[in-house]
Amino acid sequence: MQLKRLAALKGSFYPDNCNKLKIYFQKFTDAIGSEFFSKPISKIVPRAILSPHAGYIYSGFTANVAYKVLSNSKAKRVVVIGPSHHHYFKGISGSYYESYETPCTDLEIDTAFLIELAKKHPIGFEPKAHLKEHSTEVQMPFISHYLPNTKVVELIYGDIDPKIVSNIITTILEDRDNVVVISSDLSHFHTQQKAKELDKKCLQAISLLKIYELNNGCEACGMIGIKAILLTANELKLNSKLLDYRTSMEYSGDDSSVVGYASAVFY
Repeated sequence: MQLKRLAALKGSFYPDNCNKLKIYFQKFTDAIGSEFFSKPISKIVPRAILSPHAGYIYSGFTANVAYKVLSNSKAKRVVVIGPSHHHYFKGISGSYYESYETPCTDLEIDTAFLIELAKKHPIGFEPKAHLKEHSTEVQMPFISHYLPNTKVVELIYGDIDPKIVSNIITTILEDRDNVVVISSDLSHFHTQQKAKELDKKCLQAISLLKIYELNNGCEACGMIGIKAILLTANELKLNSKLLDYRTSMEYSGDDSSVVGYASAVFY
């Protein structure tokens, strides 16, 4: 088995050059504005975040807000959880590579932690799920930039009960050295007006930590992950805050077929 998970999307979803990538991050941060950093929300120390996973020109700003807040954390380990888009399977899979390539520096994968986690929960290994999965890969350059001294664990789920994923997250968060990234976009390929109507259901559920609200029209591709973090947040009595919401129209100018993106913190 190859020991490094090679970056499959550099040069397409995000820059393949470290300097260009850093320029992206700086532009995203500058665009947040100084007013945000004067608010209490910017000082939150998250236990978990919700982050989108499209190309950076579309969802990078939204993701960057979440990672900027996540950088308040002193975490030693980041567990990234995302849906499988390219390979159907049942269950949840952990990545047993030794490292994860990013344009700036490779991240160490904490396989020892993953092995121990898999002793407590039904975590398998589906190699095809990890080869080119973008929902998790696009998170890694942010982690490399904002939490450069952390190790990572990649979990990709297929067809699975959200409660199983929630149980895994709860175990992960028992250790204060851990943080979790839930990867998900929102609605896909509706008009701008319709997308906002549907995404409002998702945003309400996340803000109120009410899982049943997700069944009222929310169309998130990472629905299982969102349900899982809401279950865990309620169990651990965490709070939630929405950080940013927008659609691809703001970048493409096309309001006839858009994708929704949101970021949030759980703390």
